[in-house]
Amino acid sequence: MKHITVIGSGTMGNGIAHVFAQNEFQVSLVDIKEEFLQKALATIGKNLDRQVGKGILTLEQKEATLGRIKTFTQLEEGVKSADLIVEAATENMSIKLDLFRQIDDLAPKSAILATNTSSISITKIAAVTNRPSQVIGMHFMNPVPVMKLVEVIRGYATSDEVTKQIMDLSKGLGKVPVEVNDYPGFVANRILMPMINEAIYSLYEGVAGVEEIDTVMKLGMAHPMGPLQLADFIGLDVCLSILKVLHDGFGNPKYAPCPLLVNMVEAGYKGVKTGEGFYHYTPGSKDSQVAARFKK
Repeated sequence: MKHITVIGSGTMGNGIAHVFAQNEFQVSLVDIKEEFLQKALATIGKNLDRQVGKGILTLEQKEATLGRIKTFTQLEEGVKSADLIVEAATENMSIKLDLFRQIDDLAPKSAILATNTSSISITKIAAVTNRPSQVIGMHFMNPVPVMKLVEVIRGYATSDEVTKQIMDLSKGLGKVPVEVNDYPGFVANRILMPMINEAIYSLYEGVAGVEEIDTVMKLGMAHPMGPLQLADFIGLDVCLSILKVLHDGFGNPKYAPCPLLVNMVEAGYKGVKTGEGFYHYTPGSKDSQVAARFKK
């Protein structure tokens, strides 16, 4: 594999493009608007500057990395020479299915089609293509340039050969791939999201406050970040979407999203991306404090 296409230039997409380009792959980054792509390139540049500052990269390596990324607003142009396509669009079933129908028609027949979905069925995505054996999940963790884990998810029809290629490729990126099977939430979110949901229920039911819940999990369980603040960083809308996938997929009431989470998302309080969730975030600063509505 030499040519990688990443579809979606948001937080995950630009991180995935960064990692591939840094490892000397030619990268096509695709999104629907040029402004999104320019914002992504600026973010990649800042993250590369951080690596230069830490002595991880030289300035020459930074420039070479940026030079390997080309941007496209036309899907056909972006995928026509890809060996691997990694979809990192919004975590929405209908959007992903529509994208994979288009990609399947436009991409070379030999290309592997991967999705960075955090919970949606690989088998269902693969079923809308004419190459289900070449469809696989590559679930990177955020922030992609820093986090080592890649969940490699096999759909029902994914071939052994494609799975091995993606496992080996992930190792070549300096990641630690873990092969899992295609069930709702895979492993990471099947375990993480119920914990976050239970933390929200603990707040909702008045067991403890925001800081208290997060402090217990940080100091008592050695978590680097409390579950409520982590939910803010993931995006409360994303957490809700994954919980709905788990609830629908298993039909088990233990995955039912907390009503507080539902209300916050419907009201537009989605965490860091909107400036407020369980915490309030100051724009352009790393400072945060418990959101006013949750203060005692």
